[in-house]
Amino acid sequence: MSNVYDKSSPSKSLFTTQNIILASIGWGVVALLYFLLFSAKIPDVKGIERRAEWYVIGTNIFEAVAYLGAGILCLRNWRSPQIVSGRKLWLSIAVGMLSYFLGGIFFGYTEIVLKQDPFPSFGDIFFVVTYLFVGTGMILAVTSRKISLEAWQWGIVGAIGVVGSVLAWWISLQQKATDDVIATFLNWFYVVSDVLLLMIATTLLLAFWGGRVALSWRMIAAAAFSLYIADMWQKYATSYPNYESGELPEVFYVLSGVLFAMGAALEYDASLNRARRNSGRKRT
Repeated sequence: MSNVYDKSSPSKSLFTTQNIILASIGWGVVALLYFLLFSAKIPDVKGIERRAEWYVIGTNIFEAVAYLGAGILCLRNWRSPQIVSGRKLWLSIAVGMLSYFLGGIFFGYTEIVLKQDPFPSFGDIFFVVTYLFVGTGMILAVTSRKISLEAWQWGIVGAIGVVGSVLAWWISLQQKATDDVIATFLNWFYVVSDVLLLMIATTLLLAFWGGRVALSWRMIAAAAFSLYIADMWQKYATSYPNYESGELPEVFYVLSGVLFAMGAALEYDASLNRARRNSGRKRT
């Protein structure tokens, strides 16, 4: 880990790359412990087992902070003229992260305050925007580097796509039939988007394996995998009656936001280091 921020007097603050990474890891670990320790259902006055409302509020807070932080760090990359991978893709991912943050707020409000089924809800508009912009950003990351994978690597990408599609299709078979056109559209939009993001993430993982800049994109790829796991679990869990959010596998939503934040911070650090090395060569 580079300490370039610590060596620069204007940048001596709490927001060094090292501190951001440590805070992100800490947030993910605390979130995992929170889900592990408090996700159990307890009987209410009517004897029906439910999760405590404060617990559900807490899961929403963990998720919201993770995506808000990721969005801010991605915006920082967009504003930096020294960023290696291109500013447009970070703007796209930033919009996606902030959209997910807003979607989560509406999701939690619908479920906790209004006591209504949060799917579909107004928050889904922001979730759709998230997939569109995050997908666009990740595609830009692939195309901007003119990635050339070997045949066996493309085979892995294809295999991941097939396995991801089969799993999503199998889970979809358990969903109850609905006459709600919007719910049906959203279900299939999320399934297709999850599989596409999974394939793009696999491509990034294989293409950026090795090198300092590659570490940031391995984090982004892991974030996409985490989002897929959380979405597939939720899709599976909601097929059962009396579903309540807050199950342990949903911690992957938080981890996805944390990994996006870490990827953005590492990319910023690597880009700044590279710019300083190039500046040093020019002076000599």
